[in-house]
Amino acid sequence: MQLFLTQLVSRLDVDSGKTRVGLVTFAAKVGDVFNLTDHSSMEKLQSAIWSLGHTGGSTTNTAATLDYVRTRMFTEAAGDRDNVHNIVVVVTDGRSNNFNATVVSIEFIVLFIAQYGGVRWCC
Repeated sequence: MQLFLTQLVSRLDVDSGKTRVGLVTFAAKVGDVFNLTDHSSMEKLQSAIWSLGHTGGSTTNTAATLDYVRTRMFTEAAGDRDNVHNIVVVVTDGRSNNFNATVVSIEFIVLFIAQYGGVRWCC
């Protein structure tokens, strides 16, 4: 997973400050988090990704995670900028444990969902 994420972010313009990256791990609950302003260089960002642990669990609470991103990460205090589009990439190995709540959570987010190992669904 870390290899995939480091390759994904390596294509972004992080060092100039034009692109900010936040990250949330999740299973039944939101796990490790770093906000949009926590890592302002590609080197620090990739190092943070490599230090992530595996978030295991028997459920996939996508709805709670997207709600966390929308209400806590996409805020000015966490580094969100009004004049920049927000993009969320969700990488998951399972289905959301509450589909209807997940649909409500994505209402305000441009979303690309990928299942580890291949594209699963995109809207």
